[in-house]
Amino acid sequence: MKPIWVVDDDQSIRFVLEKALAREQFAVRTFSNPRDVVKALDDDAPQVLVSDIRMPGGSGIELLTTVKARHPGLPVIIMTAYSDLDSAVSAFQGGAFEYLPKPFDVNTAVDLIRRAVEESLREEVAEATPVQAPEMLGQAPAMQDVFRAIGRLSQSNVTVMITGESGTGKELVARALHKHSPRAQGPFVAINTAAIPKDLLESELFGHERGAFTGAQTTRRGRFEQADGGTLFLDEIGDMPFDLQTRLLRVLSDGQFYRVGGHQPLKSNVRVIAATHQNLEDRVRQGVFREDLFHRLNVIRLRLPALRERREDIPMLTRFFLGKSARELGVEAKRITDNSLERLAAFDFPGNVRQLENLCHWLTVMAPAQVVEPKDLPPELNAAGAGTPPAVPVPAEGQTVPALQTVAPGVAAPPVAEAAPPPSWLGDLEREARRRLDAGEAEVWDALTRQFEASLIHTALELTRGRRIEAAQRLGIGRNTITRKIQELGIED
Repeated sequence: MKPIWVVDDDQSIRFVLEKALAREQFAVRTFSNPRDVVKALDDDAPQVLVSDIRMPGGSGIELLTTVKARHPGLPVIIMTAYSDLDSAVSAFQGGAFEYLPKPFDVNTAVDLIRRAVEESLREEVAEATPVQAPEMLGQAPAMQDVFRAIGRLSQSNVTVMITGESGTGKELVARALHKHSPRAQGPFVAINTAAIPKDLLESELFGHERGAFTGAQTTRRGRFEQADGGTLFLDEIGDMPFDLQTRLLRVLSDGQFYRVGGHQPLKSNVRVIAATHQNLEDRVRQGVFREDLFHRLNVIRLRLPALRERREDIPMLTRFFLGKSARELGVEAKRITDNSLERLAAFDFPGNVRQLENLCHWLTVMAPAQVVEPKDLPPELNAAGAGTPPAVPVPAEGQTVPALQTVAPGVAAPPVAEAAPPPSWLGDLEREARRRLDAGEAEVWDALTRQFEASLIHTALELTRGRRIEAAQRLGIGRNTITRKIQELGIED
């Protein structure tokens, strides 16, 4: 293992850290200024860099930028005075692993450096075995069954019904079925039948002729025509109006349909993949879904497991989504501790994989440090962790874990401590999100995130009587960040 580099113009700080780390069997190399570090980087690199933030001949922030440009995965710990909040925030924005306020406890500093070393070793393993981002992830037996089914269907054009709770990734499976089918070179067209008003859905599916109804100023091709030669994905098919089900059955039977207001029959060569979170057998018994259409769609059925049924996949998915969010936002990916992953694996995730992905996006934006600790998780996750979590093994990156054991039939499951109820505002947020999602609104994440950020900043400015720097300090963000957010969100302060 490479040595730890310590950079500080204070000789006593260098001496204390060098001796403390030597007792822990760490090799140490010390520097009194950033210039010497930059020169040394030409020939060598540390396992972890620990740097003061203000030194003669250069700052720790400038050194951080230089080091990250050469060694993006190298953990850098910035030492700073407690009152220097803006500098600490700048350190995090520059990709620091953590900051260490002065004066510090030596044992705390050594523990932090040890964590950084462990992270550095994990980064080296990850860099040594690069892999292409997969379409779908899952080591759980239930997901392996799904992958095998996709493989078996790869040379088939048969109709497929995908079932599973909301957020389990039904459209991802549909896209994978299309990509690995003989129709891969054709279009993939998706439509959520529950998100389109009933009076517009017919036109969306089959198109319309000019003048067919008020506002129809031009002829429009429907989704069946757009998907000709490819795949049409009908999401939430269980919510399709009953009268449209008859028209859909006709198309599935002979490939023939009419545009709204049209008199000329059209034909389209389309493979249909349908999906629903509802029990279609129950919908048939209730008389709201046609039985003949059900049998026409239900040729091959794929059931996607809920995330709580594949908890062993949560650590791998979390790391993947944190990396994906970082790439989308143009920042360094957050790292997450094993304790935090255990807390995530203990949560039921009613929104399934989609909820986990949104959570990782939230952590990328809102977690204060580069390493996500349990205290950085949202309140509902910490409330969930108040109970007794299931014993979920947390694998290192690239490792596999055995499937979870399930309770045998007829054997009572062990009691689980009741989780503390989430704060009331989270319930209000969930209801508002559900209302918007049910209404089929676009960009729900962006809209609610903007409102959330605006409310936080407005409240902080109100408490500080418009003093931006103080508001930023109370919120734990940088003054540049609060200024940019005020401009982006149009906040009057």
